[in-house]
Amino acid sequence: MIKNYTSTVPVSRSVQHIEDRLVKHGAQKIVKEYDQDKKLAAICFTLMLNGREIPFKIPARVANVEKMLRGSVRRPTSGTYERIAEQAERSAWKLVSDWVDIQISLVELQQVEFMEVFLPYVYSPADRLTFLSAFGMEVSSY
Repeated sequence: MIKNYTSTVPVSRSVQHIEDRLVKHGAQKIVKEYDQDKKLAAICFTLMLNGREIPFKIPARVANVEKMLRGSVRRPTSGTYERIAEQAERSAWKLVSDWVDIQISLVELQQVEFMEVFLPYVYSPADRLTFLSAFGMEVSSY
C-alpha cells in the first residue's frame, strides 16, 4: 500500500508545511490553485535562480490516490466513498509535503541542486504547462 494512506494530517497542515519549507528556501509569490470542485489541486510559487524568477507548479493528484483507495474496498457501506475522497485528499497532500521536505533537505545538504529535483515542475503560465507536461510526460490517471 502507499505511504500515508491512513494519514490523519489535515490538508491545511500539510500545505502549510510545504509553504514553510519553500519560503525558508527562498520561494516567493506562493499561490494555491483549485480545481472545478473547489479542491486544492496545486501549489505554485516562484524562486529566484541565477538572477531569474522561475515559476513552479507542484500538483497533488488526489483523484489518482482516490482511485487506488477505492480499488481496495470490498464491501462499501453508506458513506464509504465520501470517507475515501477525504482520505485521498489528506494522503495526497501529505505525500507531496513529505516529498518537498525530502527534496529541500537534499538541497540543504548539498546533495542536489534545487533544479535537479524541481525541474519537472517548472511552469509556463502562458502555456499552462509544466516542463514535464510540455513533453507529454505528465502523470495521468490510470
